[in-house]
Amino acid sequence: MKKNASGVVGTYGLPLLAVVLIAVFSIALPQTFPTSANVSAILSNNAIPALLALGAMIPIAIGKFDLSIGYGLGLAHVLALKLVIAGWPWLVASITVVLALALVGVINGLLVEFGQIDSFVATLGSGTVLYAITGAITGGARVVPGGSLPTGFVYLYDTAIGPVPIVAVYVAVVAAVLWVVLERFPVGRYFYVIGSSARAAALVGISTRKYAICAFALSASVTGFAGVLLASQQQVGNPSVGMDYLLPAFVGALLGSTAIRPGRVNAIGTVVAVITLAVGLAGINQMGADFWVTDLFNGVTLLIALGLAGFSARRKVAAGLGASRQAMREGAGSDAGPGGSSASPSAGAPSPSQGPVDQDNADGAIVPDRR
Repeated sequence: MKKNASGVVGTYGLPLLAVVLIAVFSIALPQTFPTSANVSAILSNNAIPALLALGAMIPIAIGKFDLSIGYGLGLAHVLALKLVIAGWPWLVASITVVLALALVGVINGLLVEFGQIDSFVATLGSGTVLYAITGAITGGARVVPGGSLPTGFVYLYDTAIGPVPIVAVYVAVVAAVLWVVLERFPVGRYFYVIGSSARAAALVGISTRKYAICAFALSASVTGFAGVLLASQQQVGNPSVGMDYLLPAFVGALLGSTAIRPGRVNAIGTVVAVITLAVGLAGINQMGADFWVTDLFNGVTLLIALGLAGFSARRKVAAGLGASRQAMREGAGSDAGPGGSSASPSAGAPSPSQGPVDQDNADGAIVPDRR
């Protein structure tokens, strides 16, 4: 009973915290917090951080980090504005930006996998290059449209479906797609297996390099889409704006690994984490907190998220080892027949033809066999 209660808290603790925060701030700020305008503002203002957190989550699933996403966001939103101002159809410009960022992700993957450069160093270096390219495009100045931008491009961000901002719908769709891919498709299972042990994944036939490059490319594509939305929102290009989103993105991704699927990053957990952080910050700001409280809140939350993520991972490994030892003891007991003769294998034990079983990943990250 105690174990089940602990599992429920670990899985749904973060959503419950969000509910508690909403209740507390609604009671403390009844005139401003529990209003449709405030809900709409929270969803709208945190859509881009949520998308960037989802993008940051993907390389983390394979045990890597992409520190270039902040610089990529800055380049994407400047490039989108430049292309639209130059007369490109806004849809073509948006698709071009997403594809350009996907190419950046492929380059990051090649640097990490074939260059054998640590992902921190490789993506920090590539991010600096992206920042230089952004500076070269803008000349270090803001990109200001000479006239009005196309209506469709503006409405890409500034519109709603009923009371729900359209950008919140984008986040929901991207999160749903990533959840299905990571939880229901083989590619997602391979990502998690590589994240657990790239060497073990390679030994069972998973192409670790191919899937790592795919992870970086997918992450950069989401970043490119977020950059297009940022351009639509701000309608002015700022070459240094992307770095403001880097820390919140990793806070959301890492904190999300403590919820829904504790011990591993996941799309729904990431969105829940971003919502929880957004509710907390909105309530604190409405209570009149100083300007530096936001940075303090994000920094402390990141440290807590790292600690909780490490604890969840160690707990999951310990549970897997305990299950393996228990299975070995049961197997040894069933093999000892009367007079020392060996009995037939138990019905529940896997036969050699079934391939390796990942005891450490009982929630879906299945290691493929070699058949």
